[in-house]
Amino acid sequence: MYANASRRYADDGILHASPARLLTMLYDRLVLDLTRGENAQRSGDLDVAHAQLTHAQDIITELRVTLKLDVWEGAAGLHALYGWWLTELLGANVRRDPERTAAVRRQVEPLRDAWHEAAKAAAPALASA
Repeated sequence: MYANASRRYADDGILHASPARLLTMLYDRLVLDLTRGENAQRSGDLDVAHAQLTHAQDIITELRVTLKLDVWEGAAGLHALYGWWLTELLGANVRRDPERTAAVRRQVEPLRDAWHEAAKAAAPALASA
């Protein structure tokens, strides 16, 4: 029963989250998946690594397909970066290479932090709109 209530609470939070909050949630989960995937690769738990890296790829794909290329001039570069991350994670998964996974994670983390800062900075303007 607790698990169902917890899941419903999380689902409600996602359904009512602002676009900025959804973006930061996706990036937070992406870093978590990459960290878990890397740790699982290093410990030899390849099933867990595969599941985590596949989920990370799903998140990146979602970020990539929802990116509005005509709204922001930097969007094309971010779109290309997402494509590169997908390629690297596919290779990391197939070759069981935690260093490739770690390299992607190290690129994602500062971008995640930047999106959190942007969301924080935009919150007052969005609240008054």
